[in-house]
Amino acid sequence: MRNPIAERIADFLKHYPPFTSLTYVELVTISEQIKVIYLEKNQVLFKIGDPTHDSFYVVASGAIGLSVISDAEETLIDKCDEGDILGLRPFFAKNNYLMTAKSREDSIIYAIPIQVFKPYVTGNSNVLSFLLESFASNTRNPYDKDNRGKLISENVLYNEQSATDIQYFQPIKYTKKPITASSNDIVKYIAQTMSSRQIGSVIIQENQMPIGIVTDNDLRSKIATGLYPIDVTVDKIMTVPVVTVPEDISIAEAQMMMLKHNVGYLCVTRDGTEKGAISGIISEHDVVAAQANNPGVLLKQIKRADRSKELKVVRDKLTDLIQNSIDKNIPISHITNVASEVTIAITKRAIELAIEKVGTPPVKFAWFNLGSQGRKEQLLLTDVNNSLVFEDVPAEQYAEVKTYFLSLAERVLETFEKIGYEKSAQGLNANNDLWCKSLTDWIKQYNTWINTPGEKGVRASSIFFDYDFIYGDPVLEKTLTEEIYAKTANNQLFYAFLGTDAIKKPAPLGFFRQFLVEQDEEHKDTFDIKNRAIAPLVDAARVFAISKGIKNITNTYQRFKKLADLEPQNADLYLECAEAFHTLHWFRTEEGLKTDSNGSYLNIEELTKVDKVKLKNCFQPINEIQDLIKNRFQLTYFT
Repeated sequence: MRNPIAERIADFLKHYPPFTSLTYVELVTISEQIKVIYLEKNQVLFKIGDPTHDSFYVVASGAIGLSVISDAEETLIDKCDEGDILGLRPFFAKNNYLMTAKSREDSIIYAIPIQVFKPYVTGNSNVLSFLLESFASNTRNPYDKDNRGKLISENVLYNEQSATDIQYFQPIKYTKKPITASSNDIVKYIAQTMSSRQIGSVIIQENQMPIGIVTDNDLRSKIATGLYPIDVTVDKIMTVPVVTVPEDISIAEAQMMMLKHNVGYLCVTRDGTEKGAISGIISEHDVVAAQANNPGVLLKQIKRADRSKELKVVRDKLTDLIQNSIDKNIPISHITNVASEVTIAITKRAIELAIEKVGTPPVKFAWFNLGSQGRKEQLLLTDVNNSLVFEDVPAEQYAEVKTYFLSLAERVLETFEKIGYEKSAQGLNANNDLWCKSLTDWIKQYNTWINTPGEKGVRASSIFFDYDFIYGDPVLEKTLTEEIYAKTANNQLFYAFLGTDAIKKPAPLGFFRQFLVEQDEEHKDTFDIKNRAIAPLVDAARVFAISKGIKNITNTYQRFKKLADLEPQNADLYLECAEAFHTLHWFRTEEGLKTDSNGSYLNIEELTKVDKVKLKNCFQPINEIQDLIKNRFQLTYFT
């Protein structure tokens, strides 16, 4: 039986995102559950501090003002017009509203029940993406071309830019030594513990590693409903897998992870993976309490960019953010973590724009960032390295398929150049015939590097072991990674050559502890911090990480941290190397921003006495880690 009112509402909604991504039948079904609200001028829909409603809202007609309290006065920060969405907080957060919504004229509002709409969010990636972007960026419509870049928070909520930058990158305070339980513990006793301790979650562990989590939501949805009896073991109702993060995660990163995975808790582990020892838990309340501003702004702008010019604007903003953070002594780890997320998003969007130009890919493929991008360490606008893998095709189709992907890669790299990145001077890019090929050919290539690693081969190939899967089919990445680690396991010849390459650059101090400076005319009397200090640590972390079978961690700092966990007997040295790397990375970034360069060459005479000491203190771990390489891989015969 037709429902004319529901059809009229559906006819209205179909013109506005995210409802444009739903079918008309779906819209009518939703509209049948919508409540129509009539607001007179100045009538409040919800106000600051109110508990969140069970619905979110769409303006059907009229206008709704959004305001906050600033200096004890109510200040208007935005206005929602016809088709705009407001009140999304119940989707992503359980804390009260942070602003007041009041009609500025007689208005009609559609109230859409959260529970009615949730299935369409989880089942439609476009709808989920829209809502995430709207909430993360505080915009009423992130796809509104007339209001691109206009944040409802920019005028009042966070007008102190310096405070905002600090907040983005500050480490979040979280609960250390969280309550844990075993998978065979009884739910009843876990619930009693949660009640007595007034906590909302318990991590389920095995050998000190997280295998699940039980939250009060699990108790409500699985026990209170009668789905399971209260005397079952907790493994029956726990949520898996647990979303894990590293110990030094910032407020910004924690919020991004919660939005990305739609969870209210994050498990902190030593190395940030589910294989690491549990060291804490972060709740949604921790994020809100820390300051509920978020870093989704640049990511939102990237996703909606349709030209390289717009991506360049975002990258320029990222440079400003990095500069401000360096000026305020924000830890370099937090800067690189957020910067790498922005860089990854830029790369993804560049690939999407390239596909729009050259057409749909003929087969599945995977794009990898290599080098400093692959290690998630790039802060400056230096050159980029990348590679492309496409799935195997019949021999007669190979040339045509490869031509497509070379063309695609060329488009992507053209976008990079317009943004400000340089192509690799060594041609280590996916538009090079050598680094764009099928999965089987890539496996053959890695086999050559691993099994017949002559000196020249290792030096050319080491960068290809620092890769980060960015876009495409994850199965290709998984297959390639498994092949690489199967071939490198216990391959002493490979490690001998890789280790030999890693110790070719000794610690850069002379006999009287003076800096070894450059003698060539172009960089005479400067110190090459990239090749003489940073590269030896990068190389050392790589050879040890691969030899220990450490997958999916390519960042130099994180590699050393993981190695410290795996080898307690060498933990002090690995941690010293990790800190030395961060210090060197800081010096290089500061120099690059100051001179608008790649930051590789420091003028030692311009450094303060304190900075010279800090720099020299980074060199001793280089000596020691290179000695460990020599002993570990028995390099006496190779050096």
